[in-house]
Amino acid sequence: MIACLAIGLVAAFLPGGGNPAGKGISADVGSAAGDAVKTNDKLIQPPLHTSGSDLIDSAGKKVNLTGVNWFGFETNTYAPHGLWARNWKSMLDQIKSTGFNTIRLPYSNQLFDQASKPNGINYHLNPDLKGLTSMQLMDKIVRGATDRGIMVLLDRHRPDSQAQSELWYTSTVSEQRWIDDWTMLAKHFKDDPLVIGGDLHNEPRGKATWGSGDKSTDWRLAAERAGDAILKENPNWLVVVEGIESYKNDYYWWGGNLMGAHDNPVRLSVSDKLVYSPHDYGPGVYQQSWFQAPNYPNNLESVWNKHWAYLKHDNTAPLLLGEFGGKSVSPSTVEGKWQHATVAFAKKNSLNYTYWSWNANSGDTGGVLNNDWKTVNKAKVAMLKQYQAPFAEPTKKSGASDESKADKS
Repeated sequence: MIACLAIGLVAAFLPGGGNPAGKGISADVGSAAGDAVKTNDKLIQPPLHTSGSDLIDSAGKKVNLTGVNWFGFETNTYAPHGLWARNWKSMLDQIKSTGFNTIRLPYSNQLFDQASKPNGINYHLNPDLKGLTSMQLMDKIVRGATDRGIMVLLDRHRPDSQAQSELWYTSTVSEQRWIDDWTMLAKHFKDDPLVIGGDLHNEPRGKATWGSGDKSTDWRLAAERAGDAILKENPNWLVVVEGIESYKNDYYWWGGNLMGAHDNPVRLSVSDKLVYSPHDYGPGVYQQSWFQAPNYPNNLESVWNKHWAYLKHDNTAPLLLGEFGGKSVSPSTVEGKWQHATVAFAKKNSLNYTYWSWNANSGDTGGVLNNDWKTVNKAKVAMLKQYQAPFAEPTKKSGASDESKADKS
């Protein structure tokens, strides 16, 4: 997550997408853990595919992803954040009890380098994580999630642990490395159907174009190259493609502008695996003009329809709102009105989402967790509970009882 450029202006931004030094959430939030969400008996049966603008499971049911981002693997801890404060199993148990059926799991390509060692972990609370490589730790977290019936969407959030990038490649991480790591992951997790796909690159922006035909900047063409390579290795995966920042001089959130998909849609070798994924934020990230309009918040639907929601209305492809979030959910604040309107819009249109973020340390948005990393922001949970979908059939059919006996300290 990160702020965008407004038209004609260079926007100051706060790196919520994995900034471990970010400020915590506001002090007026609730501190008690949320109630467990009751789900129906119609568990999702991955793998998933698309039909028009819907996601369909292997049993033919229309399904939705209603999840959360848990970041950290993309940073220089090479581990999900919060494990300095609590046990990883209790973290996953709480994600499930709070009702999220999907985790979007950010990573960097640097994570897979031999020198990238997990750190920032309290091994007294997590003794079974000691000595693991970064990839072994990812395996542990992913399998712990899928054993609980939580689906996992991998997210290439950064090329290295230091910063996000405008394009899918940099001077040190080539396009081929980007694709090779994706095909490695697609093969590695092929036998776990609850690892449902990959979000190819987080928030293309700046030099990124859509439909220009320039191989060095055209994000749509790059997404096709990476997507086809992934599907050759693992045809069950969903290929998640974000937008860019600007199209025909219309500037929007980083990764949020999907206007170009109307003129130049992404074409994959397996046609029913494409999911478009905009990011959308509120005034806590950047004061866009629409937040100051006289008819706010009634103007929001027209803003969304123009930039990305038309893809749902036109029955083009499913939409995953890959990131949205903010500190305030109070209906009396501009940001709170935006958050409630976003959830209501997602519910009304059966959109998929992964909220930003589970973490307490996203500087510009705060998280579902409070600063203690144990209790939840009850107001946020209450808002998100208005639209949550069933879980998936756990990878471990007998359940995760052995993994769930977590140290709650």
